Amino acid sequence: MQEIKLISPKKISLKNHPQLSETWLQDVLAKSPEMLGLGELELKDKERKHPKAGRLDLLFQSPSKKRYEVEVQLGKLDESHIIRTIEYWDIERKRYPQYEHCAVIVAEEITSRFLNVIGLFNGHIPLVAIQLTAYEVNGECMLTFNTVLGEMSLGLVDDDEEVGQITDRNYWETKNGTIQTLKMADDALKIIAEVIPGYQLNYTKFYIGLIINGRPDNFIIFRPQKNNLRMEIKLEASDSLSQKIDESGIDLLDYDTRDTRYRLKLNINDLKKHKEFLKEIVRLAKGLSQEAGDDLSLSGTT
Repeated sequence: MQEIKLISPKKISLKNHPQLSETWLQDVLAKSPEMLGLGELELKDKERKHPKAGRLDLLFQSPSKKRYEVEVQLGKLDESHIIRTIEYWDIERKRYPQYEHCAVIVAEEITSRFLNVIGLFNGHIPLVAIQLTAYEVNGECMLTFNTVLGEMSLGLVDDDEEVGQITDRNYWETKNGTIQTLKMADDALKIIAEVIPGYQLNYTKFYIGLIINGRPDNFIIFRPQKNNLRMEIKLEASDSLSQKIDESGIDLLDYDTRDTRYRLKLNINDLKKHKEFLKEIVRLAKGLSQEAGDDLSLSGTT
């Protein structure tokens, strides 16, 4: 049996390296954003100029249209980079409110002190901190990325919680949605009511949920946008269900692993064209149907 040699990588400092610079690291991440561990990302811009605020290192976008404002720092993370990252995030979210935004800090060293400071923002500002470590192996550089602070998921209202930050229909019509996409939410509610009568829309600041008998039951939530309605359904991930959704012709944005929800983008025709399929999804989400891959019908999707 051939002996397997053990390689001992040597940890190196990119900040003190004579050749590997911050620009080099930006180029690496621009070409291979999956290294950050944030899922499938597409580069939207590099060294993005912000008047009177400098340049954002990297801007990425996920298939679900979520944007990540990424700042990298060689060496130890400092106060200025934290402030700069949040400032770029704030500029981008105000300039492009139709997207979700998340600030990302990448640094070689993130001390517990700064980690505590960053943690104070988390939950109010979607913020991710990633510690980068560089190694030299046989004259080549190897990079590892470790998320030391993940984005805090803003929890939805559960059955045993009080309803918070209640808004009204007008708030959604003037915020992100339109009269037309709010009407789509009404039509989606009618589909749900054909399966389980009694549900009503519940308008909150971050989403439109469901309420029945005076209590929230957010197994489905809606986020109306300008031209479509995003419908998020709480279900365990299933390859067979994902395949069925793709085959139906409905636009599947992604699966939110944190909230365990399928996120669908519906246009004005989808609710009529795929009505029976959506009813089966509702049944499945409420435990009224068997496994998606076995019995989920595609009737009404042609």
